Amino acid sequence: MDTQHHTALTRALAEVPGPLPTSGVIHITLPHTDRFTVVGNHLAQHPDLIFCNQPAALLCPRSQTPVAAPGPQAAPGPSQTHVPDPDPDPDPAPVPVPPGPPVPPVPPGTSAPETPVPLPVAPPPPPAPPFVPLVPPPTAPKPPRPPLPQPGALTPELDRAATALLSDLRRHAPQFTLSEGDIRHLAPAVATWLERDAHPDTIRRTLTDDLPQPLRHPVKLLKHRLTALLPPPLPGACELVAPARPRVVVTPFQTCDDCDRAFRSADPGCCRDCRETRAHRGEDVRAAA
Repeated sequence: MDTQHHTALTRALAEVPGPLPTSGVIHITLPHTDRFTVVGNHLAQHPDLIFCNQPAALLCPRSQTPVAAPGPQAAPGPSQTHVPDPDPDPDPAPVPVPPGPPVPPVPPGTSAPETPVPLPVAPPPPPAPPFVPLVPPPTAPKPPRPPLPQPGALTPELDRAATALLSDLRRHAPQFTLSEGDIRHLAPAVATWLERDAHPDTIRRTLTDDLPQPLRHPVKLLKHRLTALLPPPLPGACELVAPARPRVVVTPFQTCDDCDRAFRSADPGCCRDCRETRAHRGEDVRAAA
């Protein structure tokens, strides 16, 4: 009871016309023009299934089964049975419609219910937009490099000092053995550092310290450091003086000559009340006269 017997395979092979191969996958291909579907490889290549594109044809008598007339060289191969080619111009295949719910059996004496019309299948969703990388491709144009700094006035003294400093770099770092053309190209940038009161030892240490290993492009490294590490100009003496605070004028206190009350005024005399009292008295005297 524990051994599986594939009776369906035996019955199906009994209806196959012609000799059968002794081993391998058996493919039975019959011509058809409608009512077909697509079977995946997980079923077509299953070791326990035979593949037949028209199972209903196996139920017909052998005399009605279309079989190609074997020729002198048309012997069946070891893995499949040869059948006639399908119709070269078959009718267009109908669009597959998903099966609806099962229809209950109709009792005798009653009319069959109307078959429901299947609803149209919704179209598949649109494909997702293509992936757009956030990182630019390697072929994207690179931004232009900033130009080398230029001094305000390239005097002969600055040009001579800058040329000597660049020529002397190979004594401190042999990688910076520059050509005359490179020295003339970099001299205005070094003159800009000297114009901004940068010490020659400071410039030399900035250009030669912490070098990458190996140093493949010494001139490009000098251009980058002379441009990116350029110090600002030193401030002048007037810019270093602290700004003067605004002067606040304070009006001094005075003592009134009549009432000895303190009041603010630039000149001594009487307070406002006493001045008004004196003004009223003078008007009374003039009125009496």
